[in-house]
Amino acid sequence: MDDSEKKIPVIFKALCDENRVKILKYLIGGEKCACRLLEEMKIGQSTLSHHMKILCDSGLVIGTKDGKWMHYTLSPMGFREAANILAIFVPELKEKQS
Repeated sequence: MDDSEKKIPVIFKALCDENRVKILKYLIGGEKCACRLLEEMKIGQSTLSHHMKILCDSGLVIGTKDGKWMHYTLSPMGFREAANILAIFVPELKEKQS
């Protein structure tokens, strides 16, 4: 199993939870502070941290520390990589390499 195939379960894990999908949708609007996500999601700090770790580990989200808070944003490169990795199931979706 190559590295990209090892990433498949990590990507699916990130996408298989309703709360993580909601977080991704919130982040479509741009960078958000963890404090803002806590308000929007109505979940506890430890629960948010758990979800954000999974999203960051998948490469779909980037987290940066600013003072005592983390700020999160979607990673276009991470989504591109995920799409290319998942394209092994539907080769027509694979991004053409130039």
